[in-house]
Amino acid sequence: MAYGANQGEDITQDNIVYRSDTAARSSGTIPPGKLWLPIWAGEVINAYDEYNMFEPLVTHRTIPSGTTMEFPITGTVSLKPSWEAGEELIGGENATATTFVVSLDKRPTAAHFELDNVDLMLTQWEYRSELARQAAITLANNRDKQIFSYICRAALSNPFANDPRSDISIAKLDTMMYGNSVTNVELLDLLGDVTATSADRQTAALSALEAIEKFIVDLQELSVPYGSLFMAVTPQAFMDIRALGVARTAADLGVGSATSSRPYFGGVAEEGGLGAPYKQGLGQLHDTLEYMGCTIVKSNHILQTDLGSTDLGEAKYSMNFATGQLKGAIWVPDCVAALSLQGLKVDAVEDIRRNTTFTVASMMAGTGVLRPECAAIITGLELGSGSEDGVLQDRSDVAGNKFSVPAEGLGGTT
Repeated sequence: MAYGANQGEDITQDNIVYRSDTAARSSGTIPPGKLWLPIWAGEVINAYDEYNMFEPLVTHRTIPSGTTMEFPITGTVSLKPSWEAGEELIGGENATATTFVVSLDKRPTAAHFELDNVDLMLTQWEYRSELARQAAITLANNRDKQIFSYICRAALSNPFANDPRSDISIAKLDTMMYGNSVTNVELLDLLGDVTATSADRQTAALSALEAIEKFIVDLQELSVPYGSLFMAVTPQAFMDIRALGVARTAADLGVGSATSSRPYFGGVAEEGGLGAPYKQGLGQLHDTLEYMGCTIVKSNHILQTDLGSTDLGEAKYSMNFATGQLKGAIWVPDCVAALSLQGLKVDAVEDIRRNTTFTVASMMAGTGVLRPECAAIITGLELGSGSEDGVLQDRSDVAGNKFSVPAEGLGGTT
């Protein structure tokens, strides 16, 4: 039904309901011509939720006020295998409860633009929705990169000495990095490399799946319970994993022969039904694969550049991903905390000097490492435990020599 000054009238360019008929609006208290801002703000929030990838996959909290949030850690519980008469129990070696404190960043992130014809925001849904999409994807892309950077920081951090939740040793965490070795052929440096041969990309994709298996074993050995497990790779690596076992030559079609292959993720019953039928392209942003309880996601934000001190906001997000051959990451949501202050905020102001309407969508966010043992990177670097030349030995070695992890702003401090 059309609404004008009276119900039943057509809306014309000089008689728009938002301007002339305040009673047609829900409250009647918004000045005429101003309703576009809350409508557009809702479209921005909806688009932000659509394009944001990593925030729902980590520990995410929205705080109503303040600048920090504390994550509690209890004291320890000790075992006395044989309690002798008259022997006093002290209640654990560390009975003091403490907290991890994660802070918001000092300054907000903003997506901004100006218009010289605000009527377009009011009358043209296609125009307004595109601006909402662009504002939301700008904020979502930056937030995705911040969180993924911190997932990598968690994967390259040493355990917190005052965290009693599990018996974590630096030596154990040093094995929770998955790259090439001097003894096996993983070819992880070719994961998602479009210039590599199909056979090499398949080997790399299989090695990425093996990294999932290793990570699951490592979590079990550290007695880390989890409900969700994720791996993020580039879109090309995602498609290489999806296409594992797909025939590439005529010899691959020899069903029943020694050279025959069956697709891993094609929904084939003989292979466990790991995926969807091949009529489904899995070309959408949030399409996923499942392997041994791990959800494999694809993202354009597997960082591959040397981030400057202000590229993503604060210097704490700055890492050098250009030379580290980062291919992906595997994590449990407990590895990183992502904070936001009251979600997105949208403002507009008419600038009479410039004859425009200036609009800003902004958000306050923060990030911190909670549990380094809950994250691992997949890299094309050679990793080992011996004294081989050129082989990186531990997390500190990789963090300092290849990724330039800043010391400040780790988060998860007590």
